[in-house]
Amino acid sequence: MLVKNRNIGTNKWLDSADLSLTSTRERAYIWQLSCLFVLLLLVMIFALSTGRYDISFSNVLSILAANVFDISNYGEMSWQIVEERIVELVRLPRILVAGLCGAALSISGAALQGMFRNPLVGPQVIGVSSGAAFGGVLSILFMLPDYFIPVAAFLFGLIALMITMAIASAGGGKNILALILGGIVTSAFFSSLVSLAKYTADPDDSLPAIVYWLLGSFNESGYVDVLYLLVPVLTAGVLILKMRHVINILSLGEEEARSIGINVDASRWVVLLSCSLLIAATVSVSGIVGWVGLIIPHFSRMITGANHARLLPISMLIGAIYMILVDTVARTASYGEIPIGVLTSLIGAPIFGWLLYRTQMKGWSND
Repeated sequence: MLVKNRNIGTNKWLDSADLSLTSTRERAYIWQLSCLFVLLLLVMIFALSTGRYDISFSNVLSILAANVFDISNYGEMSWQIVEERIVELVRLPRILVAGLCGAALSISGAALQGMFRNPLVGPQVIGVSSGAAFGGVLSILFMLPDYFIPVAAFLFGLIALMITMAIASAGGGKNILALILGGIVTSAFFSSLVSLAKYTADPDDSLPAIVYWLLGSFNESGYVDVLYLLVPVLTAGVLILKMRHVINILSLGEEEARSIGINVDASRWVVLLSCSLLIAATVSVSGIVGWVGLIIPHFSRMITGANHARLLPISMLIGAIYMILVDTVARTASYGEIPIGVLTSLIGAPIFGWLLYRTQMKGWSND
């Protein structure tokens, strides 16, 4: 049976089986999205209750509900004031920051991998992470107020992107490989500047702060950091989501994209700037957290496929869940807190090696 496809305004006819398959995929996507959202909420409650001072799930839910509803008329409080302070002032902002960082890094990685048509690409490939890290290190080195760290991270992250694009444009700016190599050169340059800053830092004062910050941590996260991350996620993140269909077309290749009227250069710049803003925001509040934007999109593709209309939201949810769980391990696995960047590397490197082995590098090359 054939039915007319009125949604695209053409006279083409589609097999009803194709429409049925599309409907099945949409239902599966909605089910996946719903399950991951519920899982995210459960993971957040678990993280709020877990720590050196354990709090029951019921008390966590009651404390959160008391901020929304007036439950004073339903009897005495079942929790202690110290539990309320821990949940509201210590753990909740930290968990929100970790979730937003995971979501931002994951959507950046998925968008970059699609645009570059290369699953080996991560947020670090365009040099923004190293540039933002140098900006934060510079602020710590000169003992500037804390609010200068995100400003400097944004600024030097943008400078790093400009350097990467300038290197890539030396060959006409049309070759994706030139852009990736430009990012590698930029990353190496700013990593050297970071090393130089560490060498010149006071070993008794600023050097320990620089080293600790570079290893990555959500230990001092507050609601101000939540705001620092929420603004880029609601601007750059939403913009990437709106460009999901353009990223799908770009993933087919430049020639195909240009043939149907896509402004490839402008689209690429929008995606790169958006990813740069998200990456710089995460570095400014947590230091360098590696491997998240590289491995999470792979798992997301296993769940929902390569269509970026579905891949980007799924990646954001999985990235948020993953980062909250890793941060929970970081603050509870030992007496002293484990740097989050160390844990993500210990987990991410073997997983990525397994992914390489599983795929045997088939179809992962890009000219």
